[in-house]
Amino acid sequence: MNTASAPTAPTSPPAAASIRVLLVDDSGVSRALMAQWLHDDPVIRVVATAANGADAIAAAKAHRVDVIVLDVEMPGMDGIAALPRLVEAAPGARILMASTLTTRGARVTFDALNLGATDAIAKPRSGWATAAGPAFRSEFVRKVRALGEIERPKAAPRRVPAAAPPPYARAEPSRAVPQVVAIGASTGGPNALFELIEQLPKPVRVPIIVTQHMPPMFTAILAEHMARRGGVQAFEAADRMSVLPGVVYVAPGGRHMEVVRADGVVQLRLTDAEPENFCRPSVNPMLRTAAAVWGAATLGVMLTGMGSDGLDGARAVVAAGGTMLAQDQASSIVWGMPGAVVKAGLAAEMLPVSGLASAIGCLLEAGR
Repeated sequence: MNTASAPTAPTSPPAAASIRVLLVDDSGVSRALMAQWLHDDPVIRVVATAANGADAIAAAKAHRVDVIVLDVEMPGMDGIAALPRLVEAAPGARILMASTLTTRGARVTFDALNLGATDAIAKPRSGWATAAGPAFRSEFVRKVRALGEIERPKAAPRRVPAAAPPPYARAEPSRAVPQVVAIGASTGGPNALFELIEQLPKPVRVPIIVTQHMPPMFTAILAEHMARRGGVQAFEAADRMSVLPGVVYVAPGGRHMEVVRADGVVQLRLTDAEPENFCRPSVNPMLRTAAAVWGAATLGVMLTGMGSDGLDGARAVVAAGGTMLAQDQASSIVWGMPGAVVKAGLAAEMLPVSGLASAIGCLLEAGR
């Protein structure tokens, strides 16, 4: 049952909590359940809840918050209408959209990401609050915690030159001209992907394979947006689809994407193998099989994302003589995945997205 109420705050938050959360959902049952899940994590504190967008804005102004969990569909002011005002009311707060697992929910989520949301999580279709299993609960708490651990921007910009990035051990780049670009991403990945594909020199003369951590239905919409914004052909991958130059293939939510060479033709394979690093799709199978098919001609790119998924795959790329590039910390929403590659000494370059696009273009141009 949906209930509306003024913003409220729990009476006894964990004393040691450091991540302050605002929960926004029109269902009282959902708010209570999510609050309990977060309360069980010792570093998270739910400082307020709200049942609609207007109450959420008031709560964001009244409390310092690090993370806002924002439902999309609510009576009165919904999540999309409230989002720009929440960004203004709580500068620096990370906004996690809670959207239904539907095509409409996926489209609305991408609108939210364009308006300033940081990440999204897909709720089951109906009765999700009582039907949600441990996997959803774990993913929800993990996302909130990861977003809350991101350093918040300072209230006023520093008037000193930005510090140079720390030195890191660079891997030796391949001398082979890339025959594929394999990209992994998670939190913050969609906008980074759009920017990267938009800025790549056209035409792109090799296939681009992408694993972005997203649920089913969301990845098809991701491919649509990449095609429209990047001026390329982009598709959600299908099993046994041929891999062609100049085309972007996105791993579908819920399935791993691999590549195989059969009779001289490279094809995609989708599998339901166990998740890796809690993820399916995982970046690892894509990178491992790309390295097996293209060897030293594999160019891997690791974009923003939490955790370390893709690290094992990056090792396979470098072991095969290929090249790994990584997004830098300053431009990443979460520097978990690219940071793991850099810290392991596997990245030939660490660059912002615009720099990655230029580097990819230069490596591809070497083959002309």
